[in-house]
Amino acid sequence: MSETAQQEAELPPYPGITLDQVRLVRSAADAEAAQAALLASDVIGFDTESKPTFQKGQHSDGPHLIQLASDELAYLFQVGPHVGPLLPALKAILESEQTMKVGFGLSDDMKRVRAKLGIEPLQVVDLSVALRGGQRNDLGAKSAVAKFFGQKLQKSKKISTTNWAAPRLSEKQILYAADDAQVALRVFRRWLANGNVLPPQKPPKVRRPRPQPPTPA
Repeated sequence: MSETAQQEAELPPYPGITLDQVRLVRSAADAEAAQAALLASDVIGFDTESKPTFQKGQHSDGPHLIQLASDELAYLFQVGPHVGPLLPALKAILESEQTMKVGFGLSDDMKRVRAKLGIEPLQVVDLSVALRGGQRNDLGAKSAVAKFFGQKLQKSKKISTTNWAAPRLSEKQILYAADDAQVALRVFRRWLANGNVLPPQKPPKVRRPRPQPPTPA
């Protein structure tokens, strides 16, 4: 174990979110309420979870869960066969240019959201890169919590590799997923409070539709 890892292991635990601070978005009405609450925020936490693949060459069809968090609550959207009624709210939230989304290691998350849902997340800041402060390696959530809060973020590999496509998530899955989104927001708030400022964000690339082959006469 490295010296840094040893120091992090000795820190007091990060308390994390509680179940009463989590909302499972199951209906169009739930989604509309989540949309109103989240878009009232200047910044929200963002993350996704996908059912893991264990066989070589096996392709993930995630995301199976999208987590979005305000300072007060985390909202979990299950992306299963009945996600249709939730999509308008998800699209409005993720494509909003007024509300920033922050998270750790979001590259794959965004690719999967685009591929599966046709949603183009805008105003997204990957804290792994933005907060590394000139260091070569990206800053992970555990290291960020240790650095900014002096606490140890519990990240159970056993929970992270569970079935996120299950129709009913366990309490441990719910708390793990909700924490992933909200801890990013809390770290970002602390980073800003320390006097840091984000550089201007690059405008999103315009994705032009591929030209269609001519229809035979």
